[in-house]
Amino acid sequence: MKIDLIVTRHPALKDYLIERGVADENTPVLPHAGEEDVRGKEVAGVLPLHLAAACASLTTVELALPLEMRGKELSLEDMRRYCKGLRTFIIWDVTEMEEDR
Repeated sequence: MKIDLIVTRHPALKDYLIERGVADENTPVLPHAGEEDVRGKEVAGVLPLHLAAACASLTTVELALPLEMRGKELSLEDMRRYCKGLRTFIIWDVTEMEEDR
């Protein structure tokens, strides 16, 4: 699956996603996103659930960071070292589904 949009403030994330083959140099990156930015798109990053529910899918990078690395800017090499895989989620807002019945 190819990512349509990356939501992050961390440059190494885009580089890592390109390296993994799910994004390319032309994949847009936003430091923050709203519902109109993500609606119906394949998105990578970290989003609150109400925004994740607007995406077609949300891909996250699962990191196993040691305590001393938390809160620090990660390099591409750090991403390679600490990434345990990519996980893609599809999230439904069941409140909307109930209201549509």
